[in-house]
Amino acid sequence: MRGRLLRLLRTPVGRIGLGLLTLLALLALLAPLLWGDRASTVDTGNLLGGPSAQHWVGTDNLGRDLFFRVLVATRLSLVLALLATALGVLLGLVLGIAPLLLGGRAGRLVVAAVNILVAFPSLLLVLFFAVVFGVGARGAALAIGVAIAPAFARLVQNLVAGVAERDFVAAARIAGVHPVRIVVRHVLPNIAEPLVVNATVTAGGVLLSFAGLSFLGLGVQSPDYDWGRLMQDGLSGIYTHPLAALAPGIAVILAGLAFNLTGEAVAGTFGDPSVRGRAWPGPGRDGDTDRGDDRGATTADPAEPLLEVGDLSVAFPSPTGVTRPVRGISLRIDAGEAVGVVGESGSGKSLTALAIARLVEEPGRVAAKRLRFCGADLRGSIDPVLLGTSLAVVFQDPMSSFNPVMRIGSQLAEVGRQHQGLSRRAAFARAVDRLRAVRVQDPERRARQYPHEFSGGMRQRAMIGMGLMGSPRLIIADEPTTALDVTVQRQVLALLRDIRREENAALLLISHDVSVVAEVCDRVLVMYAGRIVEDLPAAELRTRARHPYTRALVAAVPDMATDPTEPLATIPGQPVDPAHVPVGCAYAARCPWATDRCREEDPVLRSDPAGHRVACWHADEQRSGEPTGLRLTKGGAA
Repeated sequence: MRGRLLRLLRTPVGRIGLGLLTLLALLALLAPLLWGDRASTVDTGNLLGGPSAQHWVGTDNLGRDLFFRVLVATRLSLVLALLATALGVLLGLVLGIAPLLLGGRAGRLVVAAVNILVAFPSLLLVLFFAVVFGVGARGAALAIGVAIAPAFARLVQNLVAGVAERDFVAAARIAGVHPVRIVVRHVLPNIAEPLVVNATVTAGGVLLSFAGLSFLGLGVQSPDYDWGRLMQDGLSGIYTHPLAALAPGIAVILAGLAFNLTGEAVAGTFGDPSVRGRAWPGPGRDGDTDRGDDRGATTADPAEPLLEVGDLSVAFPSPTGVTRPVRGISLRIDAGEAVGVVGESGSGKSLTALAIARLVEEPGRVAAKRLRFCGADLRGSIDPVLLGTSLAVVFQDPMSSFNPVMRIGSQLAEVGRQHQGLSRRAAFARAVDRLRAVRVQDPERRARQYPHEFSGGMRQRAMIGMGLMGSPRLIIADEPTTALDVTVQRQVLALLRDIRREENAALLLISHDVSVVAEVCDRVLVMYAGRIVEDLPAAELRTRARHPYTRALVAAVPDMATDPTEPLATIPGQPVDPAHVPVGCAYAARCPWATDRCREEDPVLRSDPAGHRVACWHADEQRSGEPTGLRLTKGGAA
């Protein structure tokens, strides 16, 4: 807090804003005590007097000194404005966060109600609620507070919606963090800056609104007075004694300027990562004891597959009905096995992983005949500790996977405190150890840094380290090497291999890169149009692929033997739109082997005695070379 205040005072805007705000606060505290009597003293011999050495602004119709009355009115004007602002901000926060906490139909109803209220002009709402709550200071405060809440709620909803889709929020959900804690810990800190600016600017606007209501006779009532009441009293003599109305108006302008300038300066301080956040204490900083780290341990039958999925589908409502981007996925992963998932963008790879991890939110619907992990049925209500400690998810973009306003160590340690019952000291020590395990140099210092201080490769390592805070039985890595250079990519893949060996964890690796999957995984699942079209050993991917789509994917990846003088191979046509999946085989329109049967009947995923599964009517036919429809055209690899 001291660092923020010092930084605030270093800026001209901050100094001016804080100076004005401090002056107003002192006036609000001291003016009624020092000059309350002089402001209320009646002088019948000097009614409606002009400015003089005795009365700097003049007197009102009872001879009271207007300068001191403006000063004394500061307390009531500021108190009422701050109360109304606090009420509006509180209501706006509740309405803005409610859709995230409620979800489903209740959340949509809140959004609809806010949208309706925002459509009304704010002045009309203020006047309406002023009539509802009654004339007077209390009614005006309630009216203005309720009237400003919808606009603030709309801002909060928009900001929350942007943060709620970030990967670090999804990681907190899969860790089993309570929704309220997610809001307080992860969402609100990331939207604090615009909220602070809006709240302070709103306070200045509320001052003007109060002055307007009092000016109209709906706000503060005699014998009390605020700046708006003083403006109303001075209106009758505006042509002969203009300062009587202008002085309180100038006070309103200065107060609004103080709030606005201070808000801008505070927002700049909130936006500086060097002064925000709080480091998690290192080992030995507190006296808490370690309560163990074995919570969430599973006792699944070793003979049972680690993950078993049967007929998994994901559906979303659409204007034309229901869209199913994932259709009937069935797979199994054994303990310690590495399974790769490949396919073009939009084939349903990531969505399948999200469905397995229970991260598909409303309005999405996940259905499965069988969905078991570590012996537990994921279709019903399960202990979140199981998913939080036994299932690790490494998201595609490490920058968005971390909360930018929290230190790396605190984000890793949160898993230990939430699910493993660790003390703050033990959780931090575990976080440092996990950073060391993923080959981060100087982990004690790095644990106290922010995500933006890490390079892309280091952020990805730290993300893997977060997954290792528990004892993961399965690691889901969704494009973990995207946007990394070749050297760092190889380091990350080597790290995943080492973790599999050391932790005996299974790996589900999602990637566009067929060569990466073939190098890292034991088995490969090829997806197209939301379905698995082939399941084969990784060692046979280049030589014994039977589905024409798999063979086309492999052929489209250049290698050292590719002729650099020839155009790169591409797959003709476009991927299927999930909202308009054709009858029969979804790949038929792009397949050189397609027949009428392919266009009329959807092939089932059949297994051969060796366990190689393929969904193609012509998979058993002998074919030499690549599919003739794999055109060589100018363009990149699929």
